[in-house]
Amino acid sequence: MKLRPVLAVLLLLAGFYYLSMHFVPAGALASLAHRAPGLDASNESSIQGPLGHFTMTEAAAAPAYDSEEQQNIAVYKRALPSVVNITSTALVYDFFSRPVPQQGQGSGFLLDKEGHILTNNHVIDNAQAVDVTLFNQKKYKAVLVGVDKDHDLALLQIKDVPNLTPATLADSAGLVVGQRVYALGNPFGFSGTMTRGIISAIRSVAMPSGHKIEDAIQTDASVNPGNSGGPLLNSRGEVIGITTLIASNPNGGADQSAGIGFAIPIGTAKAVLDDFARYGRMRRPSLDIVTLPIGPDIAEQIGLPVDYGILVESVLPGGAAQKAGLHGGTQQARMGYQPVMLGGDLIVAIDGQEVTTPQDLSAALNKHHAGDTAVLMVFRGRSRMTFKVVLSDAKEVIGN
Repeated sequence: MKLRPVLAVLLLLAGFYYLSMHFVPAGALASLAHRAPGLDASNESSIQGPLGHFTMTEAAAAPAYDSEEQQNIAVYKRALPSVVNITSTALVYDFFSRPVPQQGQGSGFLLDKEGHILTNNHVIDNAQAVDVTLFNQKKYKAVLVGVDKDHDLALLQIKDVPNLTPATLADSAGLVVGQRVYALGNPFGFSGTMTRGIISAIRSVAMPSGHKIEDAIQTDASVNPGNSGGPLLNSRGEVIGITTLIASNPNGGADQSAGIGFAIPIGTAKAVLDDFARYGRMRRPSLDIVTLPIGPDIAEQIGLPVDYGILVESVLPGGAAQKAGLHGGTQQARMGYQPVMLGGDLIVAIDGQEVTTPQDLSAALNKHHAGDTAVLMVFRGRSRMTFKVVLSDAKEVIGN
């Protein structure tokens, strides 16, 4: 009786061997044995031609996207309908003084269903005509609504266009280094291109106009000529900045991505857009001061009462700070190779909010308009003082 189970097993093995030898194609079992667990099934197809016999392994079904790919796709699908390509046409003169049209390209994004578009000023500067192409490849003539050359921003509009999809604007005040970002635009004329990276730094950057963006977003997301004016997005597909500058590769022979790009924070753009809406032009508030950021090392070296804040190096003649009674520096010094003026007032808070960096000061001013009153807390020597400053229009101050 004990031999019956053994005989049954032997019969099953013999039957399996017979079937595999006579009815299953050669190599099929080997492929099954060597297939990694969890992989999708695949099929082999053969082609016989003049060059011989070719065998290809093809996936039986498209693979599922992983979570990271799904997020990339979701950001692209959400943002793409609001991104536009901008073609500007300017007249230049050839050797014989004949006018010749010259075209430039850039990017932008829709702000509302009325067709307002935000882009960089340098994308449309000196243009006689501006054309906007939507993601569906429909082209429209655009009109210029307003410019802010200091911040390299321009507001355009395409009129009577149905079914527009505006971008969603985020808040740029809480951005952190390491945060994932996406750049979407028209690099080298390749429309609808998305690249991905992280925020590499938040820093002060000098614009071509000479004006400084105090809280510009530095990113390693690949950006190239044609990306200018396009949106820099967070992982939810919301706009956190406007791509504006790249650090060119010195060995590239042309302006091309070197892994360092800069974007104007959307908070700055919102403040400029608010001015356009209220006054029909840019009217940014200003304290009319030249400043020096203070950290613990500098504070200790020059004997300041606190180890943070913004030191007033100088006040502009006739400006808001001078009228309110703030003092600039009186002692010349050098910080490395940089000449500085020490001895001025130290700003430590504005409207009750602590000021530790130029970004803090910029963010506070962006909440105001020219003519508003801001309350500054400062240290003059060891004495803590409060000043009420009527913010000026930056354009109207002598020396600005």
